[in-house]
Amino acid sequence: MTLDGIDRALLTLLQDEGRLANAELAERVGLSPSACHRRIRALEARGVITGYGAQVDADAVGRGLTVLVLVTLENQRRETMQAFEAAIAQVEEVMDCYLTTGAEDYLLRLMVRDARDYERVHRERLSGLPGVARLVSNIAMRKVFTRTALPIAQAISATRKAVSGV
Repeated sequence: MTLDGIDRALLTLLQDEGRLANAELAERVGLSPSACHRRIRALEARGVITGYGAQVDADAVGRGLTVLVLVTLENQRRETMQAFEAAIAQVEEVMDCYLTTGAEDYLLRLMVRDARDYERVHRERLSGLPGVARLVSNIAMRKVFTRTALPIAQAISATRKAVSGV
């Protein structure tokens, strides 16, 4: 899938300032508002833009403890993995689930209230998941930083050059 400079600029702006009005987006990338709207709809239709949402402070909603869990399954048979993936998707505290390489099979990121809440989730939900042989939990002491925007290299400067012909 090829993205031109204007597409990259739109994506960068939307990631950085998701509430920009279409007219402002259009002005910043050098398009008319209708052309900008068409571009954004095309990016959505192609699956490049997958959704929109607010970033919520976890502490403010009582989910301030991050726990990273390494999961080892009993085996790597397709049906075991499918059963685990279907079940883990139902655990609301799990924010991310990655199939990984290495000694463990999955990496989970959970957001819970505190250590006692994680103990409950571990006991009641995680340890009973299908196919689980071992869970290794790591509690994050402090968030150093979080990135929500993907790096879209030099999008704005490339677009300005393309638009200006420089």
